[in-house]
Amino acid sequence: MSTKVSKDIEARIDDILVGAIDPHVHSGPSIATRAIDHLELARMLSAARFAAVITKDHDYSGVIAATMIASHHPELITKVYSSIVLNNVVGGFNPYAVEHTAAMGGKTVYMPTLAAENHLRWEKSGTWVHPASTQKMRPATAVPVLDSSGNILDEVKEVLDVIAKNDMALASGHIHVSETWKVFEEAKKRGVKRLILTHPEEIVDASLNDVKGIAAMGAFVEHSLCMFLEGSKFKVAGPDDMRKLIDAAGVEQTIMCSDLGQPGVFSPLEGFRLGAKMCLDLGFTDDEVHQMVSTNAARAHSLEADVARVKAL
Repeated sequence: MSTKVSKDIEARIDDILVGAIDPHVHSGPSIATRAIDHLELARMLSAARFAAVITKDHDYSGVIAATMIASHHPELITKVYSSIVLNNVVGGFNPYAVEHTAAMGGKTVYMPTLAAENHLRWEKSGTWVHPASTQKMRPATAVPVLDSSGNILDEVKEVLDVIAKNDMALASGHIHVSETWKVFEEAKKRGVKRLILTHPEEIVDASLNDVKGIAAMGAFVEHSLCMFLEGSKFKVAGPDDMRKLIDAAGVEQTIMCSDLGQPGVFSPLEGFRLGAKMCLDLGFTDDEVHQMVSTNAARAHSLEADVARVKAL
């Protein structure tokens, strides 16, 4: 009986993941050690009939690799897109780099991660070492978003204007949640329509009230499954925490991502399968889980056509 139940759950997860999107995944090549590259990832997710993936590297925009994969591998079901993270290597708040990413089909612009002032504070007392930290480059220097008076810097505003003009998604990265409030409010004023709070469960110091309020302003709340799964070296929370976080934002504003691709942990696909099972075990319906692994990410990144394409296959 237990075997039948297990098979039933696996079949349900198969169906839930048809048309899924992983909007935040760390495939390689990268200066940080990765277990899988962009093409291998696309092949893995195509086998599970994912609609799309948006790669993320802390040091470069992957739009060139995404374009080459699309050109040379039209057989892949999963479409590969990429993002840019505004850390030191791209010049921080560099509007030229953001415009280039947009022109090449990039979907997401992240506020600083490894170079965020908040991240540099966090890593001094963090319970785990961030896998993208490396001795191969000079240490990160802070890329601030606010001036000494707590106001948004002009260079941040210039980048927000580029994001708005190109209808890209703005993700909060590793800046502190108190900074996210200010950046998102300014972004909305400047016409940015797609806002994403990055993993409130770790690094950014977000409370459930922050999650509820930021979702209420229209932002999506994105959870890194690697931080919830038993056996993951990045685990900092559990199923009960996930339930509270989803309840705070609402299913309709919640997105799941793997945030995986590192060695010594689940593959991105396995992360999604385990994450889907966790959500089913928490009592969410198949349709609700599908909304959190597919529909909401499609809305956040304008990928509805990719989801429809895969479901029609």
